[in-house]
Amino acid sequence: MNLIQFVDEYRTRQVGEVISPDEVRVLKGVANVRDLALDAISQDISLATLVAATSGTTTSYVALVNNARLLPPLDHPDPAHCLVTGTGLTHLGSAATRDSMHQEEDGPAEPDDTSQTDSMRMFQMGLENGKPAAGDTGVQPEWFYKGNGTMVVGPEADLPSPAFALDGGEEPEIAGLYVIAPDGTPCRVGYALGNEFSDHITERQNYLYLAHSKLRHCSYGPELMIGALPEDLQGTSRIRRDNSVLWEKPFLSGEANMSHTIANLEHHHFKYDLFCQPGDVHVHFFGTATLSFADEIVPQDGDVFEIEVPEFGRPLRNRLSTSTDEATLQTVRML
Repeated sequence: MNLIQFVDEYRTRQVGEVISPDEVRVLKGVANVRDLALDAISQDISLATLVAATSGTTTSYVALVNNARLLPPLDHPDPAHCLVTGTGLTHLGSAATRDSMHQEEDGPAEPDDTSQTDSMRMFQMGLENGKPAAGDTGVQPEWFYKGNGTMVVGPEADLPSPAFALDGGEEPEIAGLYVIAPDGTPCRVGYALGNEFSDHITERQNYLYLAHSKLRHCSYGPELMIGALPEDLQGTSRIRRDNSVLWEKPFLSGEANMSHTIANLEHHHFKYDLFCQPGDVHVHFFGTATLSFADEIVPQDGDVFEIEVPEFGRPLRNRLSTSTDEATLQTVRML
């Protein structure tokens, strides 16, 4: 079961169950997925059960897309209470691209413990203990903060890149979407396709700039998948320029293609009380092994990023919008 959020012709928020690529069932009396999830928590029933019990009429999915009415499939009315975070070096093959970005100028290091980059060492730690036995705690992954809900743009919307950015590149990923229950328990609402947009040139300058490189807008959706994530997800990431495909590559996700379990990634995020505040929404990106940056692609203003996985229905699409404003010195006012 997949859900979407959108606004109707009167700009009223609605939630729909995807019936087909062309049609959605509009859930009567439901304005947003967060409230729906909190209702399921209060009734102690599954989200799928609650959706199935909610009446509704159908509308055109195609029209919602064409009229730019889609919203992110989970959000918070106060963007400050939607936290966007992620993990890296979690997928088989993900270390190769990162390692090449962080090599010294004199070339690749020999594969021994003292010469490996920190990225390669962390990836190896995940291979060795990222999938612990049920009930055990595995090694913690790389973790980063992307921002709050103000950094999220909806499906089909422009993806801004600031004037000071050195690069703006896609990162095709699966994101976990969560609501924190009134008692502080993290509850996974579902999963969505994500574009964890980043500045890879800034990161390549020095891996300690990773935190800066991640403070960029992102997008996820359009559909929220309820239930278990398939073990093996096979999709396509592409960049369109002037109505032609500039770059295209398959990408893999799901635990069969990862060095960590989803449960391990979730534990190391929600082990912090900070991230268990009742009512908050969390968007947590799980990482990728596929980047156009690794193939020396330089995205340009107007390029369209497209991420597609059959299980998630319609693709996630966003157009790159690079700021033409000159980067200015930010000054602080003294009170």
